[in-house]
Parts: sequence; C-alpha cells; structure tokens
Amino acid sequence: MGIVPLEFEPGMHAETLGLTGEETYRIEPFSIAASCQPGTRAHVVATRASGEVVDFSVIVRIDTPTEAAYVSRGGILPYVLDHLL
Repeated sequence: MGIVPLEFEPGMHAETLGLTGEETYRIEPFSIAASCQPGTRAHVVATRASGEVVDFSVIVRIDTPTEAAYVSRGGILPYVLDHLL
C-alpha cells in the first residue's frame, strides 16, 4: 500500500479544525489516477467518536511524475519490483 501525502489548505491546520488525531478519516471521492496531477485537491471527512463530522479540503502532494508513478503502483517497493520483473 502506498501512502498518499496530503497537506492542509493554506491557513488551515489541525488546531483550526479541532482535530485531535483520534478521528476516523475518509478521503472522498478519491482516485489515484486523478490525483496524480500536481495541485489536485481532495475532500476529507473526519468523524469523531461522538459522531460529529468535520469536512475540509486538502492538497494532494504528488508533485512530480516519479511520485505519481510510485503512488499509482502502491509505493516504491512495488514500483521497483514491477521494473525488475
């Protein structure tokens, strides 16, 4: 599994959104193929244990074609293995 790096929009951060890290996070709708372009935005839904929902946008930090190739194949290791086989 690859990790998709996300960055808060300018001026936003965990404190301004009241996020503690104990929420359940969902990125929706999310497509790796569509997110492999620099500057792509994604929508995040954070659900607290109480059921309260916090919605916010993030920047998908896939900034180069190489990073896009790694993420689209599930990470650096699968990418390298694909090229070795």
